[in-house]
Amino acid sequence: MAFEDEWAAAKGAAAAMRLNGVPADQGRWSPGVDLSVKQDHLGAIGHAAYELHGRLARDGNHARMDSAEGATALSAHGFRTGSALATVQETWGFQLRTLLHAVAHISNHLDYSVASHAKDDVEIAASLSVSKISEYFT
Repeated sequence: MAFEDEWAAAKGAAAAMRLNGVPADQGRWSPGVDLSVKQDHLGAIGHAAYELHGRLARDGNHARMDSAEGATALSAHGFRTGSALATVQETWGFQLRTLLHAVAHISNHLDYSVASHAKDDVEIAASLSVSKISEYFT
């Protein structure tokens, strides 16, 4: 098979593929193509992320001082494992800060999403109310 023919077949198959949904099966429940989530669920996930952030911030540095002291003591006695322990402690601190940042971002984004959707719902409800009232004046 020539490259052009193979490429055309691959493009045709890709064009026929639908990535944002699943085929509806009439015999059982199917979510279809729309994605939905309730604000309560977003709020609960955001709250869990907030609590996780607090626990990580509190407990993530539990061994920091002991590790630093151990690295210093080992290095002072000429053990190369002292510098390795210091590297592990620095890497742990970097990874912990990265994880804390990611969890805070998730929590903040979900809180923002809940507030933003609630505001949108109020604006939509107000515009629908106004449009209903306008029907009576025409």
